[in-house]
Amino acid sequence: MEAKPAYKRILLKISGEALAGSKSFGLDFDLIRSVCSAVGRCVALGVEVAVVVGGGNFWRGVKDGGGKMERTRADHMGMLATTMNALALCDVFEQIGVAARVQTGVSMPEIAEPFARPKAMDHLRDGKVLIFGCGTGNPYFSTDTAAVLRAAEIQADAILLAKNIDAVYSADPRTDPNAVRYTHITYDEVLSRHLKVMDSTATSLAGDNHIPLIVFAVADPENIIRAVCGEAVGTKVD
Repeated sequence: MEAKPAYKRILLKISGEALAGSKSFGLDFDLIRSVCSAVGRCVALGVEVAVVVGGGNFWRGVKDGGGKMERTRADHMGMLATTMNALALCDVFEQIGVAARVQTGVSMPEIAEPFARPKAMDHLRDGKVLIFGCGTGNPYFSTDTAAVLRAAEIQADAILLAKNIDAVYSADPRTDPNAVRYTHITYDEVLSRHLKVMDSTATSLAGDNHIPLIVFAVADPENIIRAVCGEAVGTKVD
């Protein structure tokens, strides 16, 4: 029997790299199906779920285009990559019987709905998983910032940050054996210690709007349900 949810409405941020699973590029549909199934169980518990997805499994704007392309155009390519991931997620949700919709920050009506907050709120109240593509719709802003912005706009109770690492550390644990693992930390500490949780713009926006953040590994999609039900998983930032 599932525990009672700790949150009524959450925003799940999934990096594009996480959707690639053990691959370095593209989509791991076995992992995506597991993630979608876990989200579907959250919806069945009565939780309203929105998703912001990154695009790094296909293209990372400033990183991939840096020095070779104009930044705005490179970021626009990154927005298209997030839309590809959003459509893939939506398709898998529908395959497993979970109603879902995609809204994009850049208008492309033949592919998805343009983002509109009133319609977004209707979808959430109707029990649909709402997937946001194209980040904020503006260059120079990361999908982490988009996740916090959309979470604030839909008045989410928490942001769940699903990554390829299981928590927030003082340094990269893959290269530093002395890295300290945090179970709880404040936004001010994240900024002052220059911890790589989200970029500084996203971190400041989340702190200013008092939205708690839970960071955990997506490799075990059950972590999504654990976090939604208030279990201690990964790192909590508030």
